[in-house]
Amino acid sequence: MRNNPTEPEKRLWRNLSNGQFLGRKFRRQEVIGRAIVDFYCPTAKLAIEVDGDTHDDLDREARRDAYLRQFGLTVLHVRNPDVMGNMEGVLDVISLTLGRGDSPHPNPSPEGEGLNEAISLERSVG
Repeated sequence: MRNNPTEPEKRLWRNLSNGQFLGRKFRRQEVIGRAIVDFYCPTAKLAIEVDGDTHDDLDREARRDAYLRQFGLTVLHVRNPDVMGNMEGVLDVISLTLGRGDSPHPNPSPEGEGLNEAISLERSVG
């Protein structure tokens, strides 16, 4: 486990901590079997990984995701640049993955602008 989160992890945690995101409780650096996920929502069985340079091995990542899915988890990957430059889109994708079609933002962009960008954030959902 890492004691020093990356800047993207810190920023995402500020939005997920203390049940402030859609009333859902998230944990940081959660141990699941032999894996550690960046963020975990136990009620939704959602694991969120913030992908940086350490996530370049796609085969290893796919095996790890398959392992986590054995626990009945959904695994969502978001990229560092998206967290740093498009937090609203990241939160929209998390909201959709949680099964809530409503946006966590009171004033979504008109006529769905930005939706394709937000959906493209989702790399792996099982």
